[in-house]
Amino acid sequence: MDTFFWLFVLGLGAWFVKSRDERRRIALLGGQLRQYQIEKLMEQLTEGYLRALAEDDPQRRDQVWQVLTGAERQLGEQFGRFAADMAALPAEDTRVCRWPLADRWWPRATLDLRAALQLHAQGLQAAANAEGRSAKAKARGLLAEMMLMQHTCHWFCKSKTVASARLLARHRSTLEQVLEAVSPETRRRYTDWLTAGPGR
Repeated sequence: MDTFFWLFVLGLGAWFVKSRDERRRIALLGGQLRQYQIEKLMEQLTEGYLRALAEDDPQRRDQVWQVLTGAERQLGEQFGRFAADMAALPAEDTRVCRWPLADRWWPRATLDLRAALQLHAQGLQAAANAEGRSAKAKARGLLAEMMLMQHTCHWFCKSKTVASARLLARHRSTLEQVLEAVSPETRRRYTDWLTAGPGR
């Protein structure tokens, strides 16, 4: 009975600390994002791509693609500034947990969110300014870059498990499928980030 009681107390304490840290990370990321229209632009592009793909009239479809070009570039530019803002924050505030409470008890087992946001900024900007690609291929690449970036942000706020579950629920895609769809350069940088360890 005593063993069960102390295990319960320990588990309750761990849950409390985890919940508090999650709220802190969500507030941190949300506070930085509030200065930008990144989420609005992502929603605009996602809806616009679906509208363009469903359009039967080639002329009207081309007009939709053309209108979305400005939003694509704005997204790349704004996310670049957001990543620069995040890069100025202390390393201990921007650790991505590989496992629950890792940032508190085992910092060496964490990843640096600032580095991930830099690679996502580069990926979004490259996809938005891609030359010589069809509008459909460009949209597919940018959507994949956006999904990977969202996965990283959800991982930072909650956990990798939660981030992957959200990715599957919202986009019917796994992390592996998204990584196959992003550019080879983003895939390489992301793989390097996974093995890089915590920021300093």
